[in-house]
Amino acid sequence: MIEVVKKELRKYAHRERVSGVCRFFKTGKGEYGEGDKFFGIYVPDIRKTATKFKELDLENIKILLDSDIHEERLLGLFILVKQFPNNEERIYKFYINNIKAVNNWDLVDLTADKIVGKYLFDKNKKILYKFAVSKNLWKRRIAIISTFYFIKKNKFKHSLKISNILLDDKHDLIHKAVGWMLREIGKRDQETEEKFLKKHLKQMPRTMLRYAIERFDKEKRCFFMKK
Repeated sequence: MIEVVKKELRKYAHRERVSGVCRFFKTGKGEYGEGDKFFGIYVPDIRKTATKFKELDLENIKILLDSDIHEERLLGLFILVKQFPNNEERIYKFYINNIKAVNNWDLVDLTADKIVGKYLFDKNKKILYKFAVSKNLWKRRIAIISTFYFIKKNKFKHSLKISNILLDDKHDLIHKAVGWMLREIGKRDQETEEKFLKKHLKQMPRTMLRYAIERFDKEKRCFFMKK
């Protein structure tokens, strides 16, 4: 069965895109995506394949998640997102047990809030705080991006607390993720975002700040950037 799934996915390969995609996802030596491999498949085509094989069993999904091909891992994750509403606890635990497969920013951003965030919304969130202090870049990004689900429900406490933990993070992918989540809070409650920014302005990396204030008017952006 898994070979049928892989064959279907590879129908959408664009080999001419591969070199550009590899540069975009930083697959070179010493970069965050070092060694990752691509077929150059567009995300809508991966989603289309996920819909076609949405009933795939977990044994075969694990084969996809263990793949060294980026799009195969994303396919497996998309199928998990589709299956999540029917068995939330099982899919959440499977996702966490295979967390090593969620190892680039798009894999995190397209799935973490939809599985981890949604599952933990009304549960203990200790695992997010554990991930937030992990040495693993992707676990730290999962920690903050998972809270996007809470933000969309107008619950900001954990997003702000995890943002605070990540203020001193050295990686720009974390700066961007935190800035993005702060911006999302601001869309819903700008006063809460501004209060956080003013409190932590001196400590906040500039990239994080720029992402956070992207939707502010010019005068307010200038105010924060000059601080």
